[in-house]
Amino acid sequence: MNPHAVLGVSADADEEAIASAYRRLAKRFHPDHRPGDDAAALRRAEINTAYALLRDGQAEMLARRGPAPQPAQARRASGAWLTPGVRRALGPELLRALEAGEQVLVVTDVATWDSPRSRLAITDRRLLWLRDDAPTDRVRYLRWRAIASVDGRLRRPRRRVGELRVQLRSGRRLSFSELEPGALRLVLVGVRRHVPA
Repeated sequence: MNPHAVLGVSADADEEAIASAYRRLAKRFHPDHRPGDDAAALRRAEINTAYALLRDGQAEMLARRGPAPQPAQARRASGAWLTPGVRRALGPELLRALEAGEQVLVVTDVATWDSPRSRLAITDRRLLWLRDDAPTDRVRYLRWRAIASVDGRLRRPRRRVGELRVQLRSGRRLSFSELEPGALRLVLVGVRRHVPA
């Protein structure tokens, strides 16, 4: 809406001219003069809005900004290709870290030497983990090509907790522990699709 056009005044009209035009139109379309006229009610609303915009100085702000931007096409949500259960298991930070179309094979809780609370995801492209208790640099990942080998074992004495050990091509080693035995088996199946034992 162009408030100047609605009130029938020029763009450089002063406050007095705007107020005068508003009063003239308000009288013309007043409900007492046109009772029950829906078109007059709509015109009154348009006149009141135009006057409020000009009175508050908002019209100049709108004119400087140009036309209102059209709503952008809704961006596809992170991980929209995944099932709702997998999205919930990953959480918002790991979802944002996913690449387009990246498939998630396994998600489980683990512990690392620098973060006793972590979430590990095995995808078709990499190992991805969230260090839940770290204040910064929370999401880490390793591409499959950076990994030389992996193995898993159940820790003694009772073998109720598993550990995934990763040997990098650079010689560095990583360990993901506190895995439940069933989760360790799933992780090993997912990892061994891409990396030798």
